[in-house]
Amino acid sequence: MRSRARTNSKHRGAKMSREFCPARIRHLIVVALIILGIAEARAQSQESSSRPPKQAGRMQSKQNVPAPNTPSDPANAKSTYVIGPGDLLAINVLHEPEVSEKVSVRMDGKITMPLVGEIQASGMMPDSLQAAIAEKLHEFIKDAEVTVVVEEMKSRQFSVMGEVQHPGSFPLLRPTRVLDALAQAGGFRDFARVTKIHVLRRTPQGTTVTLPFNYKQVTQGKNDSQNIELQAGDTVIVP
Repeated sequence: MRSRARTNSKHRGAKMSREFCPARIRHLIVVALIILGIAEARAQSQESSSRPPKQAGRMQSKQNVPAPNTPSDPANAKSTYVIGPGDLLAINVLHEPEVSEKVSVRMDGKITMPLVGEIQASGMMPDSLQAAIAEKLHEFIKDAEVTVVVEEMKSRQFSVMGEVQHPGSFPLLRPTRVLDALAQAGGFRDFARVTKIHVLRRTPQGTTVTLPFNYKQVTQGKNDSQNIELQAGDTVIVP
């Protein structure tokens, strides 16, 4: 009887041991996973705290980007433009449509306006002409507000002809050299003879002179004197 009881107790102990082992293993696995998760979370927290914020990094990179060059304002160039024969002017007198009109500067440099009559325009800048017209109108319109806009600049132009991308005439708004003129014309076409460029210029005596321009030499700094400043009426020829 005692031996049978011992045998039964051994069987029950072995059975309990077999039932207990898988449960304990599962428990240990769960504990290990929890510990690994906590360690990984701490590592990520330390890494994120040592790394600078993304937004700040983006803002800093934007601040380091250089600002683009701002092109010159065409309106400012027109305000300093010197009026000449052939230019088309839009003259506006505030609240006075009968006096406001568009006029071309005659070859003698004058324009004709209602109430004002003839007035010298050539050789003046728009602001100066505005003041002169307002003074002439004073006896007819008190405190007249006059605006003069040069709509077509025909008196001070240069031309670029031949093997360029955009041949034609261009207003001479500011000091312009041959290289500037070629850039305004869009550069050369494929078969342009850039060493044979020349500038045609009319002299006060009515003759035409030819001024050479070797693009390769000028851009290499060998003959900068050929990069002359253009005058009104000059024509750049690119063969």
